[in-house]
Amino acid sequence: MVQPTRPPANGFVAFCRKIYNPIGFSKGYNFILFFIFGGALMGFSLARMPYLDYWGTFQRGKRSEKYYFEGGHVQVGMMLHLFTIIPASFLACFQFVPAIRHRAILVHRVNGYVVVLLSLASTVGALMIARRAAGGTVDTQTATGFLAVVFVGALAMSYYNVKRLQIEQHRAWMLRAWAYAGAIVTMRLIFVVMIFVNSARGYSTVRECSQVDYEMEGDRDRVLRLFPGCEGFYSGEDEHAVVIVDANMGGNAATVGSALVLSFGAALWLATAIHMIGVEIY
Repeated sequence: MVQPTRPPANGFVAFCRKIYNPIGFSKGYNFILFFIFGGALMGFSLARMPYLDYWGTFQRGKRSEKYYFEGGHVQVGMMLHLFTIIPASFLACFQFVPAIRHRAILVHRVNGYVVVLLSLASTVGALMIARRAAGGTVDTQTATGFLAVVFVGALAMSYYNVKRLQIEQHRAWMLRAWAYAGAIVTMRLIFVVMIFVNSARGYSTVRECSQVDYEMEGDRDRVLRLFPGCEGFYSGEDEHAVVIVDANMGGNAATVGSALVLSFGAALWLATAIHMIGVEIY
């Protein structure tokens, strides 16, 4: 238990110290930041645990992307990503608890290796699905690639520094790594706002007729009525025919999917920038 260096200013501070001193925090603001951001990462990980049921919960929750996640390397990549990043994110939260670092060094070390290995595997999975995830637009692919590079780079720097016994630098780089990874949580919040803002501005996206058909549950007549350009897809003349789809949350399944695709990459870039700046300020 950390011993305070000065008496508490008031009763509230004294009460708070009884909470955060036993788990190794000596400063209240550090505990508050850990509680907010570490808690958000852990909460997000726990909320995504049902996605480990790939053929059930995950497939039902990804209607617009399910078309690509039912076979081939994209399915393998998604399963690899889900089955590694969810436990890695959960376990990573414990790496930032001072009491574990100081009193259970072996646990901290073993858990750290597990987290790093799972993180590397999850990054491979993320790169495998980048071409199709959230529409696979260029901005989404580049954002995914950039996040993968800085995340793995920070993990590598963290590993390098701990091997040189530069513990403070090790901690700083590991903090950076998970601040970068945590951008995916903030991205969800930005994403929700951007979806509805952009939906009202008349944007549209280009989508493959095969995916539009899937989202419209194979209703050929309805698809052709709304998207005549898909005639070639149904006749077999052009299996990769594309059409312009309005990005509108108030329309049909195809327009909703278009709205999601439109905003995902931009939200990911913005969240990544916020987290990279935020962790450096800290």
